[in-house]
Amino acid sequence: MTWPGSARSAVALAFDLDGPTGDAMLSGAIWQRPAYFSLGGYGPWRGLDRILRLLAERAVPATFFVPAWVVEHWPVQCRRIVEAGHEVGHHGYRHERYWDLSTSEQRAVIERSQQIFQRELGSTAVGFRTPSGDWRPETPDLLSGMGFSYSSSMRGDDRPYLHPSGLVEIPARSEMDDYASFAYTRNPDWPSGGSRVASYPATLDSWIGEFDGYHAEGLCLTTIFHPKVIGTPGRAALLARWIDHMSDAGGVWFATCQDVARWWRR
Repeated sequence: MTWPGSARSAVALAFDLDGPTGDAMLSGAIWQRPAYFSLGGYGPWRGLDRILRLLAERAVPATFFVPAWVVEHWPVQCRRIVEAGHEVGHHGYRHERYWDLSTSEQRAVIERSQQIFQRELGSTAVGFRTPSGDWRPETPDLLSGMGFSYSSSMRGDDRPYLHPSGLVEIPARSEMDDYASFAYTRNPDWPSGGSRVASYPATLDSWIGEFDGYHAEGLCLTTIFHPKVIGTPGRAALLARWIDHMSDAGGVWFATCQDVARWWRR
């Protein structure tokens, strides 16, 4: 497989800028948990700028999937993503579980979010990543009908592919999710019986090994990184070393998810 510019492989760095959205916000519990809210808020308030600086230093584009609630409450920070030339994709309004929503409820979430994107960022999203890690069978048709060109939600391949609706899927596998290594939780201790935070050198070694495999086979690697997780000083430095390794390999096409989808469709 050959990518644009005769590149051997493609890398579409993607970050889920969730902020404090998610189950606790959907249930209302977050309003009784200031510490949990501030942990989520670290992403758009602090971690995002560090990641944007890192990407600018290395001239690497990225896609940020952002719940519209975060765009509403951190509009200046989210506009910096666009101003830096990166892509902003749809990620729900408050990080809803799409498998729990009817078609009309999904449509309402998307319409509300797109209005916020247009007002605050100057354009609507063409990319989608399901906040819940899954969706209902009718979701791909709904997305295509509402003007989306691609999704980065499923796990079933390491190359882009087409849904029957014509929607391009850019699979994002869980081994490239920073939560798998760096999620620090107190209750429950997850993963059960293991360290709460993985070794940084071991994590970098895993990411390098995964990229090396993708690169050798000429595939398309994307990530499920979170600024509130990967955006701390030490972890951002880890991310920088991983990007440098990929750049040093040569023959890598760094692209936004939108660019990958556009090229794959052609």
